[in-house]
Amino acid sequence: MDRIANWLNRNSLYIALITAWVAMCGSLYFSEVRGYVPCVLCWYQRILMYPLTLVVAIGLLRRDWNLPYYVLPFSLIGLGVSTYHYLLEKTDLFAGSTACRQGVSCTTQWINWFGFVTIPFLALTAFLIISIMSVIALVNREPVAEDEEGDALRMPWLPVGALIVAVLAVFAALFISGTQDPQVAAA
Repeated sequence: MDRIANWLNRNSLYIALITAWVAMCGSLYFSEVRGYVPCVLCWYQRILMYPLTLVVAIGLLRRDWNLPYYVLPFSLIGLGVSTYHYLLEKTDLFAGSTACRQGVSCTTQWINWFGFVTIPFLALTAFLIISIMSVIALVNREPVAEDEEGDALRMPWLPVGALIVAVLAVFAALFISGTQDPQVAAA
């Protein structure tokens, strides 16, 4: 158990980085490839998630011990917005809400996997993971970018860059496969 805890302590902010990039690329996939039009609350969630991709990456590159303090305001507010959006979609708690009077309705469920996984649920999960990983980093006050022995990494850009490139490669493959010429796809 200590081994898992130590691994999590060392890598919590890398997990937050991957989560932010996957969430950003996922939202772009849904809107740009699948053609789902974001509602007002979706835009607020994007406004809070997209900066995290750069804030976490730059904080890791700079080995900034204060990185969780920069991340938590975005992730906790995003967690609140996505929770509200999910409850608006799935319950009658906010039936009289006027949050989405213009544009796409905030109750439109573009996806509904397993009967409960919607786009706001995915955002809620991402913000929750980022918040938990930031709290773990904050509580442990572990230096950013260490190896297993506790030594500072000489090249902190390597894991950060590799993670970002991997996520972007998957997104590019999804984007390319989702935007094929309809005549070619039908053949």
